[in-house]
Amino acid sequence: MFLPALRRLDCSLRRKNPCSADATSIPDRQIMASEGPKSSIASVNPVSPLAIGLTCAALLGLQASILIGMGQPLTCTCGTVRFWTSDVSGGENSQQLADWYSLSHLLHGLIFYGLLKLAAPRAPFGWRLAIAIGLEAGWELLENSPLIIERFRQTAIAQGYFGDTVLNSVGDNLSAAAGFFLARRLPVLASVGVFVIIEIVLLLAIKDNLTVMIINLIWPGAIAL
Repeated sequence: MFLPALRRLDCSLRRKNPCSADATSIPDRQIMASEGPKSSIASVNPVSPLAIGLTCAALLGLQASILIGMGQPLTCTCGTVRFWTSDVSGGENSQQLADWYSLSHLLHGLIFYGLLKLAAPRAPFGWRLAIAIGLEAGWELLENSPLIIERFRQTAIAQGYFGDTVLNSVGDNLSAAAGFFLARRLPVLASVGVFVIIEIVLLLAIKDNLTVMIINLIWPGAIAL
């Protein structure tokens, strides 16, 4: 107890500032330095955009490869590649990059964002995006399986359906990714509003939408518009 008093007396004799800050012994300061601030927590490295991009590209490539292995054509057998086709009853529906059903896949992205936000709220956005693309790829493979194709063909609007081209299937996944990004930017109520509006637009434009498709997949022919 006398050592701190002696230090202060020595400092005052030398006309220096009080050495209260030096009252802590050197060993004590070394211990504090080694422990570091109590609030310091090992920082987690941010997710690399390159890693996310490569993962998403790999998932899309895997989706395309499996579809080719399943016998689906790469592009429309009509010999023409278009960005958009609007005739849902024509031979190019589900064969070009985008069509009316691309909007229903955009809704998939809204749904995936909400579900993954609830299931993994602390997961980085990039990894949740990769999971969403993986889920959509899984659905695309299931959608082009003989079982689901036959289910679709039992509805009047899809009697000539024989599956998607690889181009259209990848385009559907990109639409889902766009919906995922959109949901990130919009408030929850706005996302719900977009969902309802798109469902109404599809129902009016082609007499089909995501809700009708789900019901008809579970109970084929339950809704005939």
